[in-house]
Amino acid sequence: MRVLKSFLVVILLTVLSSGYSQKIYKENDIQIIPKPNQLLIRSGIFEFTKDTKFVANSDFQKEAVMTLANKFELAAAFRPEIVTKNPTTNFIQFKTDPNLKNEAYILDVNPNSIIISAKGNAGFLYGLESIRQLLPDAIESKYPVTSAKWEIPSVTITDEPRFKWRGLMLDVSRHFFDKNYILATIDRLAMHKMNVLHLHLVDDQGWRIEIKKYPKLTEVGAWRVDQENTSWNARLTNNPDEKGTYGGFFTQEELKEIVKYAATKNIEVIPEIEMPAHVSSAIASYPELACFDQRIGVPSGGVWPITDIYCAGKESTFEFLQNVLNEVMTIFPSKYIHIGGDEATKTNWAKCPHCQKRIKDENLKNVGELQSYFIKRIEKYVNSKGKKIIGWDEILEGGANASATIMSWRGEKIGIEAAEKGHDVIMTPETPCYLNFYQGPQNEEPLAFDAYNPLNKVYEFDAASGMTPTQAAHVLGGQGNLWAEYITEPKDSEYMLFPRLAALSETLWSPNELRNWNDFTVRLTSLLGRYDYLGINYAKSAYLVTASSTADLGNKQVKVELKNEFPNPDIRYVLGDKDLNHHAVKYVSPITFKETTILKASLFQNDKPIGKTFTDTIIFHKAVAHKVKYLTPYNQSYKGDANTMVNTIRGSKNFHDGQWQAWLVNDMELVIDLEKEESIEQVSLGALESQGAGVNFPIEVKVLVSNDGFKYVQVGKIIRPYAVNPIPELKDFKINFQKQNARYVKVIASNLKKTPKGESSFMFFDEILIN
Repeated sequence: MRVLKSFLVVILLTVLSSGYSQKIYKENDIQIIPKPNQLLIRSGIFEFTKDTKFVANSDFQKEAVMTLANKFELAAAFRPEIVTKNPTTNFIQFKTDPNLKNEAYILDVNPNSIIISAKGNAGFLYGLESIRQLLPDAIESKYPVTSAKWEIPSVTITDEPRFKWRGLMLDVSRHFFDKNYILATIDRLAMHKMNVLHLHLVDDQGWRIEIKKYPKLTEVGAWRVDQENTSWNARLTNNPDEKGTYGGFFTQEELKEIVKYAATKNIEVIPEIEMPAHVSSAIASYPELACFDQRIGVPSGGVWPITDIYCAGKESTFEFLQNVLNEVMTIFPSKYIHIGGDEATKTNWAKCPHCQKRIKDENLKNVGELQSYFIKRIEKYVNSKGKKIIGWDEILEGGANASATIMSWRGEKIGIEAAEKGHDVIMTPETPCYLNFYQGPQNEEPLAFDAYNPLNKVYEFDAASGMTPTQAAHVLGGQGNLWAEYITEPKDSEYMLFPRLAALSETLWSPNELRNWNDFTVRLTSLLGRYDYLGINYAKSAYLVTASSTADLGNKQVKVELKNEFPNPDIRYVLGDKDLNHHAVKYVSPITFKETTILKASLFQNDKPIGKTFTDTIIFHKAVAHKVKYLTPYNQSYKGDANTMVNTIRGSKNFHDGQWQAWLVNDMELVIDLEKEESIEQVSLGALESQGAGVNFPIEVKVLVSNDGFKYVQVGKIIRPYAVNPIPELKDFKINFQKQNARYVKVIASNLKKTPKGESSFMFFDEILIN
């Protein structure tokens, strides 16, 4: 009897120490991104302890598990041992299954062991990445986390990618990013189960790859005059005799190291060597590559139109490119070489005797067919080396061989047409795949290209949208592109990539029927916690509250609507100086304002504000809803509405938001009729400066007042000479004067007329506040 009691006690203690203390996992506890194809949850857990063993029998397997073992050593203060033979329990094992597809895997977790089945290394790697995301976020910590339970649920995950090309392009030409950042990016791509890194190594503003046969490409072409204090598109043309000091390049050994490391993460590195345009850096190094041997400096900023391009008529051009490609192909074992082919302005070809002779000799019709000849000739050479070319979709102009792969960036339509013609296609339309676009309201975001691709829009991407099955069969996949005109530091690059790269990864991996924005946003929370541990400077733009306002000037009131990207957001707000943490009211419908008021709002989670607080002051001033007479007309491209200057609604840094009126070259002169004499002492003119877009602050603002509308007296003036300004800026030009009565207020703003580049200058104004 005593033995039976002891046995029952042991059983009870075992149950209490295991089943009853274990967390019961449900499907919403599995927060893997990208979402797996199939998931089955069973009872029980697998616990990682100091006795856990990784069974690895190849160099790849050993290197792959080393990454996870290192994480345990840092975060859990123990390091699972790597062995070659199976223990009896508590181990992770790789099992080769030749029936699975190349990147597919089956992850089978039970309390005694974890089995990752795959055809080869790619599947094994992705199985480990899923284990990593089943573990607590704290596995990413660089320091011991004593509170974490290092366990994962018993599950069977059957998973494979929808598309075989899941890529990211990094532009390292406009701004250079060194080897260490590229290696870190490779790790992050693998974490998201992405498998292509496309390096944009050549562009007008910098040549970034060492070519031993042509040393000037990096001695000259990799460096430009430092104009980083000036807006990208406002930078001046450089003197070719002025030495460049800003830039950098990869040695061939560095690139070989990058390629080798990427291979351990199942990532293929695709080099892009631009031609025939986007090559000012090469022409600055070797002027004879151009039509007229013109000497130019490496540009420091935007170039448009791109007329300094390779001469298609000189045989020496093709000799140069073949020699360059020879060295490129010894560095990159990739199946593909990207040759660019976009945005070539062919005005020099039309005048060049060499190019005209080529057109005649080859029986070509025009410079368009000359570009086709150029691309086909390079393709033939690349094919002779056992590789294929990729080009931007412009290579279709004039005709391209069906063997060329098209990277469709100017919308889905061109990609569909290319697939119809038999080309393999990689879909990367600007919307939503250009990650250099803004992802939140411009007023709250770092400088970016003036377009909008928020997280939810990226998540909607479908690389085979609108295609027949035959067309879709030609779609290799898709990729995100991060052009770097405005990306100067690794932290800036991270901000633009994450978490949009997570959304993109799911669109390219997971079946369409499993994708759900609501579900993704829940799983994203866990991933952002991992980003925090990893020190990734990710954007929190999706958490921002945005506002849109409408004015009812007949009733002198404004309605403000609050929004957020997430589904059914818990937005709360306060008015005036109330504390958002303690007095917030849930937002349910547009808020009406009839007097000057401060509005603060935030997205809430678990009854706490998250993300940046939205703050705005709606100002009702004495000019609101009064008549405006324009003595100089505004530009018809930016005309706001009849009440723009007096509707209380302020414009944003996005000058396409409909709240701005603009003057091109002309001065602004207008009169506001207050309709009766008012006591006033201040006039404020709201202005925008965005020098890259040719928008400049006024160089002078004058205020004049009158009681009869005929005789005006100047009461104040501001003189502001032009000053270089690299970032968009909003500014109120305030003119204070002695309090006086007036009915009419005239405001004159003087235009810069011409920018330092000699281009016509805009002025933008959104409101004239009179108090």
